[in-house]
Amino acid sequence: MPELDTGSNAWILTSAALVLLMTPGLALFYGGLTRASSVLNMMMKCLVAIGVVSIAWVLVGESIAIGSTDPENLSADNNAFFGDLSSSFGLDYVKDLAGVTGGVSNGALSAFGMMFAIITVALIAGAVADRMKFFSWVIFATVWVVVVYAPVAFWVWGGGWIEDWGVLDFAGGSAVHANAGAAGLALALVVGRRIGWKDGNFAPHNLPLVVIGTGLLWFGWFGFNAGSAFASNGTAGLALLNTQVATAAAILAWLIVDRIRGIKPSVLGACSGVIAGLVAITPAAGYVAPIGAIAIGAIAGVICPFAIGLKHKLGYDDALDVVGLHMVAGIWGSISVGLFAISEVTVIAGVYDEGVDGLFYGGDISFVGKQAAAVLAVVAFSFVASLIIALVLKFTVGVRISEEEELAGIDAGQHGEAGYDLPVNGNTGTGVPETNADTAEKVNV
Repeated sequence: MPELDTGSNAWILTSAALVLLMTPGLALFYGGLTRASSVLNMMMKCLVAIGVVSIAWVLVGESIAIGSTDPENLSADNNAFFGDLSSSFGLDYVKDLAGVTGGVSNGALSAFGMMFAIITVALIAGAVADRMKFFSWVIFATVWVVVVYAPVAFWVWGGGWIEDWGVLDFAGGSAVHANAGAAGLALALVVGRRIGWKDGNFAPHNLPLVVIGTGLLWFGWFGFNAGSAFASNGTAGLALLNTQVATAAAILAWLIVDRIRGIKPSVLGACSGVIAGLVAITPAAGYVAPIGAIAIGAIAGVICPFAIGLKHKLGYDDALDVVGLHMVAGIWGSISVGLFAISEVTVIAGVYDEGVDGLFYGGDISFVGKQAAAVLAVVAFSFVASLIIALVLKFTVGVRISEEEELAGIDAGQHGEAGYDLPVNGNTGTGVPETNADTAEKVNV
């Protein structure tokens, strides 16, 4: 039996916990960005993702994403598109809980992969804030993680066609962020625009909540990126460092762009810059030098503000900018690997026997082409598959709440709760009104 590296195992266990923390952090981030009458629904969509994805992952998701785990022949029952399904409904991957792969326990690896799946699904929810039925979201999340996320994870990390092609994605620029962003776009198109979207007031209702969520996401992201080294080693340290400096550069670049555009420096802009930088460095974190990471983050901080503005010109209502932040920064980060990767680092990471250089370090432009083609293929697959899932839901159980519920506030109609115990006509309510109508009156601010 392979020997357990207790240091690396402890790091992966810690990283899995850090990645899980990102989902409650996202709930706070998204919740603060919505109106007061939608905060609970947004948080619930994130939290329920933890429930449905955890169960779906154990039953079938990991089998599709990881495939055959026979140490004698890892590709025995796999193909280019999905893993070995024989280990479904019981996690053959961890049936021997003392089993070790690469010095890390199988249980730790399984948990780490599960947390990635959870946060990926939760990211999509921001695109349909204020107007999607909660029950329909639960169904969408359950189906999507099995039909879309798990196969894409296999393509990128499990020995599928993207990995075989020599494409690099350290921690999920394509498999997580571009994937979720494309799904969010498809779902937003099917659900439709919010009432009064063009001229309504949809400003964030609680920016301090956004800052708290941003901080938790940033903290958890160190497990997301540095944990993807799958060992407590130099690559993990480099990934953590790159994550920090890329994010710092993105904040500054975003604020500079806002200044040039005549926009005052804002907390919302700074928090958006954090997310743009974190997303962009994710696929490159373990493959580039810190100077490359700074460039990747800075460019993300420049392009993402303009990408967000496109939704108004193109007419799609991506409520919390899942497309403009996650899809766009994820695509850029994936392509940036082909530009900034350095052979000295990729050798240490163990992805190429002799290392591989990006275009700016003397590498071949074909490497950039592969990186771009792979992430765009993921975007296309995710968009089409998500569109089909959403359309099936639309014409069966429905995807959108009623106009009355939307105007009153989705928290009231879908959950019968209020996020805040606000005074009405000088009187303070109980916090959980007896009727949805009472709730709507309290929170429709």
